[in-house]
Order: sequence, then structure tokens, then C-alpha cells
Amino acid sequence: MFEIMKEEIAVDPHSEHIEKVAFILKTVAHPLRLSVVDLLGRKEKLSVNEICEQLQTEQSLTSHHLNIMKMNGIITGKREGKNVYYQLKEKDVLKVINCLENCECNFQ
Repeated sequence: MFEIMKEEIAVDPHSEHIEKVAFILKTVAHPLRLSVVDLLGRKEKLSVNEICEQLQTEQSLTSHHLNIMKMNGIITGKREGKNVYYQLKEKDVLKVINCLENCECNFQ
């Protein structure tokens, strides 16, 4: 019978941070989601109707993307009367987006 040697793998202290950044990037990797994050970074809270007005998008499509970001912990939604108001929960996403916007890469 073969015996498997278990080696202790050194965990890179940055790996958890890198995993978090990768998760954020995967979650917001859509133009509408990036626009919503940018908008929520400038406004404290917005309803889906306000987001649709600002971005000129359809309510059903916007709600779909809001739900994805809410399930992944990027935003929160709080009901106030008949409306749900969304806020940016994961503020680090703004840092990641800002970094990418200021990157001097040639995206052509």
C-alpha cells in the first residue's frame, strides 16, 4: 500500500487578501454592476427605481444584478415602506475599482 506523505504547506499571508479581491472582481465583473457600485459609492443609499433612473436601465435587469451583488455581500438592501434601498456594504470594492481606473494599462 502506498503511503501519502502530508507536507505542511506554508500559507501566504497575502493569499486571503488576494482571494477576497478575486471574489470582488468576479462579483462586479459586469458593466452594469460596476456602474451600480460606482453610483452607490457616490450616494449613501438608492432604491432600484432611483438606480434605474440614474443608469437608464430596465428594472428587471437591474434587480437581477442587485440580487447577485447582495447575495455575494457587496451591497445590502433595507426595506423602507414599499421600497428597498441599497447601500454599498463592501467598501473595498471602491478601492479595487479606483485602482483599475487609475491603471496605466493600454486597454485598446
